[in-house]
Amino acid sequence: MTDGPGLKSFSTGMRVVVLGAGGGIGSAVVDLLAASPRVEKVYAYVRTRPAPAHPKVESARFDLEDEASIAAAAANCIAGGPLNLVFVATGVLHDGIRLQPEKTWRALSAESLARSFAINAIGPALIARHFLSAMPRGEKGVFAVLSARVGSIDDNRLGGWYSYRASKAALHMLVRTCAVELARQNPAALCVALHPGTVDTQLSRPFRAGVPDAKLFSPHYAAERLLSVIDSLDVSASGKVFAWDGQPIPS
Repeated sequence: MTDGPGLKSFSTGMRVVVLGAGGGIGSAVVDLLAASPRVEKVYAYVRTRPAPAHPKVESARFDLEDEASIAAAAANCIAGGPLNLVFVATGVLHDGIRLQPEKTWRALSAESLARSFAINAIGPALIARHFLSAMPRGEKGVFAVLSARVGSIDDNRLGGWYSYRASKAALHMLVRTCAVELARQNPAALCVALHPGTVDTQLSRPFRAGVPDAKLFSPHYAAERLLSVIDSLDVSASGKVFAWDGQPIPS
């Protein structure tokens, strides 16, 4: 455990929320935020696995596919005051059974497309609906959602992974569109998507055989890098997609 991320671009007494806090990256983000002296409170929302235990952490369950559950989570957090950081650490690439990355258009199915969009695009969009207005006025606030480089249309040279690529591309458009409205409603706040690299989690495990050790990140390292990127961004970054190293990714 480190002393947590610097987060020097934020005010002290930060109130933050992590949705998807039971996953590998989400859990590591909660750990780091709880360790930061700038953070006062962490709301950690999980589907099944518990969030890390810490005096600063309030953990509860939520259902990404149930808008009423998302709305209840938002109401609970907002009741305590503005939120300086909303970190959405949800996403699905496969489920080990029916949902698998497609290698060809012949493998496309309505079920897989609907499932990918429900988790990777619709869920985060509904989180944005209920949480974007919770950020403070007149100081930095960030809405950040995990995405993936393969959601970049310009960067797609290999093909395949149709449902995952398309749902993440949709997520990028949702982030960009939210950012346009957010700039009018709350000019000090920003909305971004983040690519964590290839991380040693359940999501990537079946697909990392060819990934060099130096390019396979631990959840803790990925979380550290993503929080560092968030700390470095200003409102000019709103609506964009950034990799773990701070480099912009074309939409």
